Order: sequence, then C-alpha cells, then structure tokens
Amino acid sequence: MLAAVFRGKQKVRVESVSMPRIRDGEVLVRVDTCGVCATDLKKVEFGLLPPPRIFGHETAGVIAALGRGVRGWRIGDRVAVFHHIPCGLCFYCKRRDYAQCAVYKRTGTTAGFEPAGGGFAQYVCVLPWIVKHGMVRVPRGVLLEEASFIEPVNTCLKAVDRLGLRPEDWVLVFGQGPIGLMFTQIVKARVARAVGIDLIHRRLRLARRLGAVLVEDPLTALFESHLRCATDGRGADAAILAVPSESAFQQAIHLVRKGGVVNLFGGCPAGSRVTLDTHRMHYDEITLKSSFHHKPSSVRIALDAIAKGVVQPRQFISDEKPLEELPALLHEMLRSKKVVKTCILPHLS
Repeated sequence: MLAAVFRGKQKVRVESVSMPRIRDGEVLVRVDTCGVCATDLKKVEFGLLPPPRIFGHETAGVIAALGRGVRGWRIGDRVAVFHHIPCGLCFYCKRRDYAQCAVYKRTGTTAGFEPAGGGFAQYVCVLPWIVKHGMVRVPRGVLLEEASFIEPVNTCLKAVDRLGLRPEDWVLVFGQGPIGLMFTQIVKARVARAVGIDLIHRRLRLARRLGAVLVEDPLTALFESHLRCATDGRGADAAILAVPSESAFQQAIHLVRKGGVVNLFGGCPAGSRVTLDTHRMHYDEITLKSSFHHKPSSVRIALDAIAKGVVQPRQFISDEKPLEELPALLHEMLRSKKVVKTCILPHLS
C-alpha cells in the first residue's frame, strides 16, 4: 500500500510499504479520509519524534478486516478512529484528568513502524484497546470526511466546557483556523457570543459566516475599543487561545473582565514564557485554565454536533488531496497560512 512516511525533520515521502498484518483483537480500516492537523505539521516541522513514522490521526474509513476475537463490528462498517484513549481506571481517570493517563499517551493506531496515528496511509491497523473503546460507528447521513472531525470537535467541546459559559457571555476566540472556527461554532451553540480574532482577513470573513458576532484583527488600534464598547466597558467574559502564541495569551488576559477566565488551548513550544501582572490576577480574580485533548464522555456529543450541523466541517475544508500530494501540501503549510483545512483521501487518484 501507499503511505506518507516521515523520514526526518521536514522530510515526508510517499512510499510503498507493507500492508499492516492484523492480529487477534485488531481491526484493519481502509482509510477514506484523514485530516491534516496542526500537530502533524508541528511534528514534521521540528522533527519532534524519531523517524520513520506514519502520522495522521483524524481518521475515518471502512472496516476491511477483523482479527480473531473481535466482537460488535463487521467488515464494511463505517468508522471514525481515535488514536489514543484513557484507561478509565487509574488515579487520573478517576479524577477525570484523562489526558494525564499513562494509557492515554500510548498511540493505538498504526500503518507501520512505531505507532504514530497511521492515517496518512491507505490502510491503518487499530489495536485492541482502541477497537474496544476508541472506534465510533458513523451513521448514514454523515460523510466520512465530516466524521474525521469527531476527535478535534471533541477536544474543543472539552475546552469550552472548562470555560463555564453562561448565555450571552462574550468569548474571545484567538485564531480562526480550523480549531478556532470549531470553537466559534460551539460558542454560538452555547448561546454565547463569539469574537473571532485572526490576522488573516479571509479567515475573519469565514468566522463571521459561521457565527461570530464580532471579528477583529488583534493588531488594529481599534480592536480593544470595539470590545469595550460592546461589553459596556467590562471586557470579555472568557477567552480561548486556539493559537500557540505567548503574545495572544497576554492580550487575552488583558482583555477579559474582572472575574473572567482564559483557557490556553493552543500548546506553545517548550520553554515559552509570559509575564503576568499578579496584582491584577489576584484582585480582579482572573482564572487561568488549560485544556489538552478530549474526554470520553463527549465523543457522542461531538458526533451529534456534526450530524446536526452545529459544527459544519464542510464550510472550512480548503481542499481534499490525494496522498501523493501530502509532502507538497505540508511544505506549503510551512510557508503560508492560506490553507485552512485540508483532508487527505488516500485512495483518491
């Protein structure tokens, strides 16, 4: 089969590799769609993991083969696949800190080499614990390219839940790439008011179309005055960072009201630092939170949000590309911000 193999920092090659051989309890999925995530790009750009690997984790497809002992699934079932899930039993899981679970940090899908997601291949092997608890049946009426968004939508739901929003709250969403646009739609669905923030005006127009009540370039002189005017001078009730930016983090803290909350969702590089006004943090009771990955209880909610059009992935998919074009696409994404979201279709020719 064909797969896009990571061969080192900023090096990805489409190669012919062996089809995964499934063992007892495993499932082979024919990949229909795999979304290109910013995390994939980060791993390739900085060479964060040793090669060779096959990345890609926003995966949806059709079951092609079942290992011995697999129950509840049939060949031909349409599925979305999570690449890692928590154990549900450990210290962290019992406290619902699922992303800190040791099992959660194990990758359970592979197209060869060290398990690394495997969605950038024509077939992917799903390991037993993911087969049992990390595959989602995709209902009729939901396209597989839409189903590939279940995992990122779930991560956004978790982050929004951590904001504790009330109806009519003003929420700053820094970054209107695919994750930020999901946040904008979810905030709207919570009957709160999303402020879409981005440096790229084309993305701001898309944010407005998807439900932002206000869109702003954070570098413009009038941005803060527009926000203060809209909120009777208070500032935003909450802010969420869908970009890994220290300056955006500091701006968010400055722009939330007394008693406001800021959620750092976009992961900054190791060693990043910000300076906080501890006087304001204390006396204005600003809450800082962070959110990493998804939670099991939101999987069905994420699927339902896509099925009902609460989140509309088709609105911000920039393009669909065959696997052979992935190396060139990654190179383009490293050079420019024109691409919003691209889905890879490994069997497209």
